[in-house]
Amino acid sequence: QVQLVESGGGLVQPGGSLRLDCATSGFPFDAYAIGWFRQVPGKEREGVSCIASDSRITYATDSVKGRFSIFRDSAKKTVYLQMNTLKPEDTAVYYCATRPLTCIWAPGRFVSWGQGTQVTVSS
Repeated sequence: QVQLVESGGGLVQPGGSLRLDCATSGFPFDAYAIGWFRQVPGKEREGVSCIASDSRITYATDSVKGRFSIFRDSAKKTVYLQMNTLKPEDTAVYYCATRPLTCIWAPGRFVSWGQGTQVTVSS
């Protein structure tokens, strides 16, 4: 059974940092890409960052470049999203999702999703 479980969300002040974890099981981790998406109520889900099976990294939005980083740990079958210099506009529910091999920025191309974790950036 494919599972993705996000953790690490919470409330943080502007300028602060959080690390989100996406723990996975039930599929060959090293053959799959893992992407992070976020969604604000009333808006479409948007891509944030993705790491392919060969560890190539893409960012879906320029707004997170230089602030967010993504990395994967094959031994723990976990992908991490390190978020620094957080801004109020980063507030959203963050989801991780998986698809074979490569990163494609179309949510419908991801085959399995986690349940999401809330990130709130506020003073």
